[in-house]
Amino acid sequence: MERKTEAFIDAIQDCPVIAALKNDEGLEKALASDCTTVFFLYGTILNIASLIERAKAAGKLVFVHADLIEGMTSKDITADYIARNTQADGIISTRPNLIRRAKSLGLLTIQRFFLFDSLSYENVLRQSSNADAVDLLPATMPRVLERLSGQIRQPIIASGLLADKQDVMAALSAGVQAVSTTSPALWEI
Repeated sequence: MERKTEAFIDAIQDCPVIAALKNDEGLEKALASDCTTVFFLYGTILNIASLIERAKAAGKLVFVHADLIEGMTSKDITADYIARNTQADGIISTRPNLIRRAKSLGLLTIQRFFLFDSLSYENVLRQSSNADAVDLLPATMPRVLERLSGQIRQPIIASGLLADKQDVMAALSAGVQAVSTTSPALWEI
C-alpha cells in the first residue's frame, strides 16, 4: 500500500492538475491530456469498470467518486465492488465508512469535505486522519486552504469553482498539493 501512496504523491507532484470527469466528452479530452490522475465523477454501476479500464489503458491513475456513481450506495459493499470489479486505484467519498473499508481493501482513499462554516472546518480536522488525502471544496478559498494545510498531514487536493489559471495558482500557492477541475481548459496549465 505504501508504494501505491508514493505513486499517487509522485503523480500529483508531476502534474498537480487532476482531470475531474463528468461525462464521456471529458473522458476523451482527459485521455489525450498530460494529466496523470483522473477523478470519475460520473458513471453507473454497469459501466464504471469499462470507463476505468479505458483510463488505465491510457496510463492514468484513477479514482472513483463512489458517492456519485449511479447504483452505488453508502454501504461498505460499494468499496468492495470497486476493489473487486474495477481497476481503480482508489476512491473518493464524503463517507468515513467507505474510506475505512476501501483502505482496508488496499485502495487509495480521498475524503472529500465541503467547507462552508467553522463547524465544517473543525470536521475536517476531526475526520481526515484515516484517508490518504483530503479533497476540500470549494478551492477558491486560499486563506482557508493555507490554514488547513498547516494542520493536516495528508496531501490536500482543492476542488470546485476553479475558473481560471489564477484560481489554480492561488490554491497551489496556499499549500495544497493538487487541484481537481472539470474544466479541460485548466488541465493543460
